[in-house]
Amino acid sequence: MIVFDVYADITCPWCYIGERRLHSALAQRPDIEVELNWRPFQLNPYANPAGEDWDAFVAQKFGARAKQMFDHVTQIGAADGIEFVFDRIASSPNTVDGHRLILFAGRHGKQWEMADRLYRAYFTEGRNLNDHDQLVELAASVGLDADAVREYLSGDEGRDEVHQSQQQAYRLGISGVPFFVVNGRYGISGAQPVDVFLEVLDTVQQEAATQET
Repeated sequence: MIVFDVYADITCPWCYIGERRLHSALAQRPDIEVELNWRPFQLNPYANPAGEDWDAFVAQKFGARAKQMFDHVTQIGAADGIEFVFDRIASSPNTVDGHRLILFAGRHGKQWEMADRLYRAYFTEGRNLNDHDQLVELAASVGLDADAVREYLSGDEGRDEVHQSQQQAYRLGISGVPFFVVNGRYGISGAQPVDVFLEVLDTVQQEAATQET
């Protein structure tokens, strides 16, 4: 068993790309047993709980280089089958509830379905990930019980887990995402090409086979 702890944020385009590439690599190694764990990491943990205006956020964070950056990400994403439509985004959310929702989905075996749905909702559809009604709708679309999700989001369950994951990332020296920790020993930083993930999978699998002999 190879364990990937995936530190990521749902409003991070490179996290979306990196996760898509990891899954592409796994599809090429169906004989390798892998466990994938979502590890919450908020790029902006102190964001307004209600979110921030997207245009104001972009102007402050990226300035004049924003369009060039988004065009570049859009082009890269298209090669991996991801449609980025930055013009549809209206708000930069505080992602704590999105992370909580992914953790909740993980209890029902739908962690990565939920993560992918949130990525697409944000980057392709321009959905407001601070709006509980929209989060409930998105959760229901992957097969989660809408009433249970609404009740969960209305409380504080999962907040400590999100915070603890962030602190664990800092202890590991992780300051940016995506970051992939493999078997607690190897680190992969950034949205690396599929070949890099394949190399890591093969190396770790070979090491495990050698230890068993």
